[in-house]
Amino acid sequence: MRLLRLFAALLCLAIGVAVGALNPQPVALDLGATTLRLPLGIAVLATLLLGVIIGGLILAVSVVLPLRQQLRRMRLAQ
Repeated sequence: MRLLRLFAALLCLAIGVAVGALNPQPVALDLGATTLRLPLGIAVLATLLLGVIIGGLILAVSVVLPLRQQLRRMRLAQ
């Protein structure tokens, strides 16, 4: 199982490096108060990472926490 996780991590790292290397064009992100200038590949990867983090938090709040509370109530009822 550890070998599979290591392989998946290395594969994601390789894909990230490839995306970063294949998209070196500079882009400007206007955030209102400031403007960020960075390569397109980094912007894409950072946006993807931010989406995964936000999605995980939403999943944890909407699914995991209610299921934990339900499990706790069921254990107390026994």
